[in-house]
Amino acid sequence: MADWVVISSVASAGGTLALAGTTYFSIRSANRAARVAELSLLAALRPLLVSSSPEDVTQHVGFFDDVGVDTPGGGAGVVVVDGRVYIVISLRNVGPGIGVIHGGFVHGRQLGASQDHAPVESLRMLSRDLYIAPGKIGFWQIAFRDADDRREEVLAAVESGRFTIDLLYGDYEGGQRVMTRFGVVRDGDVWNLLTARHWQLDRPENVRPRGSFVEGRYEGAS
Repeated sequence: MADWVVISSVASAGGTLALAGTTYFSIRSANRAARVAELSLLAALRPLLVSSSPEDVTQHVGFFDDVGVDTPGGGAGVVVVDGRVYIVISLRNVGPGIGVIHGGFVHGRQLGASQDHAPVESLRMLSRDLYIAPGKIGFWQIAFRDADDRREEVLAAVESGRFTIDLLYGDYEGGQRVMTRFGVVRDGDVWNLLTARHWQLDRPENVRPRGSFVEGRYEGAS
């Protein structure tokens, strides 16, 4: 004779288990959808700065001590006045989000993409905000004057015709920080600007960029 109490209990337990399983997968699916939505939002905010194109206009950038530097598209403007060094690089934002530049570091020599970027705490932070809208050109500027400890080092690098810049920037909310390395190389009277590598500082780097500028040449993907 069937024990309907046991059968009822088993059926109830099975229903509860099925409901728990359905709830688990629903929550998991909702979390996955929320994560996808978050990643899509971040992707829409993410900037990516590279050297501008040689066809882009020349930008005239002024410094507070009345020194002006003309910076051609795809290049840099480098001026030395009474031992003071003024540097401006021409940039384009190829990412979908507004790029907010935080600061940069000028290395006294040429570095390749395989060498690590400058520590964030060693960067010269900007005294004013510089923004580059998506698809637009902009610039970053720095000066080394008499009181700057590294002026002689940077001046020697300028005289050699080769140096490297590590530039820190992020989205307009202050996140998704990127460090991009640029090589600055003189060719006659022209300073060329070469994009070397991007480091994502606020997320793990699982994949090295498919192409990098290394020791004066571009190593593309095979």
